[in-house]
Formats: sequence, C-alpha cells, structure tokens
Amino acid sequence: MLSPTPRTRHRRMKDNGRADRADLTAVLAAGLVAHLGVLVDGHPMVVPTVYGFDEQRIFLHGSVASRSLTVKNEVCVTVTVLDGLILARSVFEHGINYRSAMIYGVPVPVTDPDDLLYGLRLLTEHVAPGQWDYARPPSTKELAATTLLAVPLDEASVKISDGPPDDGDGPDAALGLWAGRLPVAATWGTPVADPLLPAGIEPPPHISNRTGRPITG
Repeated sequence: MLSPTPRTRHRRMKDNGRADRADLTAVLAAGLVAHLGVLVDGHPMVVPTVYGFDEQRIFLHGSVASRSLTVKNEVCVTVTVLDGLILARSVFEHGINYRSAMIYGVPVPVTDPDDLLYGLRLLTEHVAPGQWDYARPPSTKELAATTLLAVPLDEASVKISDGPPDDGDGPDAALGLWAGRLPVAATWGTPVADPLLPAGIEPPPHISNRTGRPITG
C-alpha cells in the first residue's frame, strides 16, 4: 500500500484515488513521458523526459549541462496517461479519463558505475524493450556526459478516472443531447528508416513487431 502523507492524501475526487502500490506500478508501466517539476534559481521549471523504474526508484536522465538535473532539493515527478474524453450534456461536466501518478522526493545522482548502467538499461528497456541488447552500449565518455537521477517511490499519489459523464441523472438529461466517452487508441506506426541507413538493413523484430500495437498498456 502507498503511505498517505499530507501531500498525497486525496482531497478532491477521492473516488479516483488509489492506495495500492500496484496501481502506481501500472501507471508507470503504461506511461512513456514524465514531467520533472523543479525550482531552478528560484523559478519553477517543468521538464518532459523519458524514464525507467523499478520497485524502489524512478530514473530520469539527461545531459550533465542540464540545470534541471543539478537540483539538490525536493522535486515532483508526474506521469499521466490519457485514456479518452468525457463528453457530457453540459460543458461544465466535461472531463478526461486518465491514469496519473505524482511522486515527491529528493533526487539522488546515480554515480556507481554498475547502478548507472542498471538505471540506463531500465530507462531504455521501458521505452523500447529489447533495444539495450541490440544497440551499442554507452561508452565511458558518453557515460561521463550523462546525468542519471533516482527519485525514491516512497511518497506518491495515484489517481485514475475511467467513468462516464456525471449528468446522466440530472436536469440536463432532458436536453436530448448525446453524451458518453471518446476513447483514445494510440498505436505504434511503421518504422521509418534513417535516410543514411544502407539498403538491406531491416528493423529488428523487437521494433517491427510493435507496429499496430497500443502505445500504452
């Protein structure tokens, strides 16, 4: 179970809140992009980035020159998966169906060589399973130019919305307007080769087999 704190306790739309750690894992598994919220020189900055995770940590990476990755104070990492639109009879009742997670913590730079490779492998395999073993591993020089942060998954809030409009039994039901949900069904497309790729090199199965499959789980 997720341990509630004053920041993660669900106050609005409590029915959408989830307290099971498995729900946090499911949201992280379904998402691809995290937004890292930090204060840089006293000003807020929200940076989109890919990520990887295990049971204890979420890993975020970037260049050593990135100011957002040099913070030593607490950050907020969010992951949101859009599942569809809620289209009601009144504009006020419109909304979206989604799965989201907010994670609070102090980021820890990953400096141990083995842990650095472990985190980078998780990140790569999360967005493109099979790619870490297929592509060339990072060189010592490339690792030196890379920053990897680990944020503990100790304090997190999870919300999931998957219901219909809320005005089906209210006065607006008499308007005779259509209402319901418009699901989002994003899928991977056909791989597009690098223009400089020599002829005869086909995409590996772990890439080509993703064509037509859902982007999120």
